Amino acid sequence: MILMSRSRIKWYHDNEGLPSCDLLLHAVPGVGNVGKLVVDSVVNKYEGKLIARIFHPDLPPHATLDSDGLLVPPCFDIHAVTLPSDQIILTLSSNFQPISPAGQFEVSSFLLQTCKDAEIGRVLILAGLSSEPGCESVHVVCPSIEDAKEMEGMGLKVSREHPASGIIGMTGMVSSLAPTFDQAATCVIAETVGTSVDTVAADRMVKFLNESFDMNLGLELDNTQETAEKLRAFFDLDEIAELPIEFEMGEADSQAFYA
Repeated sequence: MILMSRSRIKWYHDNEGLPSCDLLLHAVPGVGNVGKLVVDSVVNKYEGKLIARIFHPDLPPHATLDSDGLLVPPCFDIHAVTLPSDQIILTLSSNFQPISPAGQFEVSSFLLQTCKDAEIGRVLILAGLSSEPGCESVHVVCPSIEDAKEMEGMGLKVSREHPASGIIGMTGMVSSLAPTFDQAATCVIAETVGTSVDTVAADRMVKFLNESFDMNLGLELDNTQETAEKLRAFFDLDEIAELPIEFEMGEADSQAFYA
């Protein structure tokens, strides 16, 4: 497949490609930030090693300060994380999504091709689904018959009804485009009341991943709550320098593109 993409990748710590492993956990900002909370908590607790950053011109022009107080352009971080079981997994997370449909398609395609080239066993896309209070299901959604059969072979129930309206944003793009790159993928979606950072739904997702994918993430609610405070502080955006009053995040409501 020939791709025309404006995506660019920067490798760190002498890496020139993704290390081959069984799983890559993918999460971007979305409903309840459920998946992002899980992924960021894993990286923080086990001091994940930065492997690469993916850049794209349609990411919001918002540079942020890292843990060392240095400016970082908007990007997608890929980390290698060693779990308590000594299993090594990869994670992808970001504080942003591209603010255009083309940007989301390009980054998703670029990521999937990179995963395919590295022979990543499966991409697990983690997300939240806005639901009524009391709804606590976790849905497994697959983009291909082959993916569905593999999940069912693991004893998991594959949802063919939820989410009824589909999935938007990079969560939907990475999940649905995966078969076009012959990349195994599964989307795991936890129902959430849709608060900005839902630690309860994230805790439910952690338990589901531990039980269903034998991952032993080793996360407790305290871990996710600590990460949640950092995310809330970021998304509150109390202090931003040099943001012109006329700046708009794309046409209409860019939040419509966030899954």
